[in-house]
Amino acid sequence: MKEGKRQKQVSALLLEELNRIFQKLGLNMVQGGMVSISSVKITPDLYEARVYLSFYQVKDASEALKLIADRAWEIKRDLVSSIRNQLRSMPQLTFYIDDSLDYVDKMDALFREINANKSPESGQP
Repeated sequence: MKEGKRQKQVSALLLEELNRIFQKLGLNMVQGGMVSISSVKITPDLYEARVYLSFYQVKDASEALKLIADRAWEIKRDLVSSIRNQLRSMPQLTFYIDDSLDYVDKMDALFREINANKSPESGQP
């Protein structure tokens, strides 16, 4: 289903504010690695927001996600105070690991392996 205009606006607003809050609370650096918010998807009724987090050089991404989820009340408190005049109700935040970068790296490695296994004498392009 296609995302509506209001969903896109609210997602962009939440993404911007969550980035600011993560920086303020020091959650952009966890376990010696970097955490970034890759995207925010919101349901059509604007009551649930799915926050996708990318972890770079974090030892255990699931443990880092648990640490962030444990501090969700702080994140939500700061978010409510910053956007209270722009939304009627605060969406429920749910955090997920965005593994799309891992998938891209895996596919890239597979393509490199396929290209390395091709022999120039076989005549295959």
